[in-house]
Amino acid sequence: MKNILVCVDFNDSENVLINEAYKYAKAFGAKLRLMHVVAPNPEFIGYELGLQEVRDSRAEELKKGHRQIQAYAKDLNDRGVEAEALLIQGETIELITSEAKKLGVELIIAGHHKYGFLYNALIGTVSSQIIKKSKIPVLTVPLN
Repeated sequence: MKNILVCVDFNDSENVLINEAYKYAKAFGAKLRLMHVVAPNPEFIGYELGLQEVRDSRAEELKKGHRQIQAYAKDLNDRGVEAEALLIQGETIELITSEAKKLGVELIIAGHHKYGFLYNALIGTVSSQIIKKSKIPVLTVPLN
């Protein structure tokens, strides 16, 4: 195993996920690709590009996310595991599965949050959707 994709969601428990991915990368001598998928830009009726305040806020949010995921990758590189940071905008599940295929990933690592029955029935979790869609093995890490 040489390529592992780690799906990072900035929810205050990504350190648990990254530390688990570190163990796998170290054991297999694999490269980690940390990926955070940002939702597509919201569309506003009557505004082709959206309000300036919204665009500025969105740009700052993207910069902050990019700096954070870059810091995680740098920390992993400093700890002796090759890591690369990816921040991509679009539909989460589609991007995770398509990028994993493009990058030649052999394992996807995703965090799993426990929610109630109603939430799972109506919405589901990202990790469960990745498992359904991916042809690549998925390791889920409990985060709560």
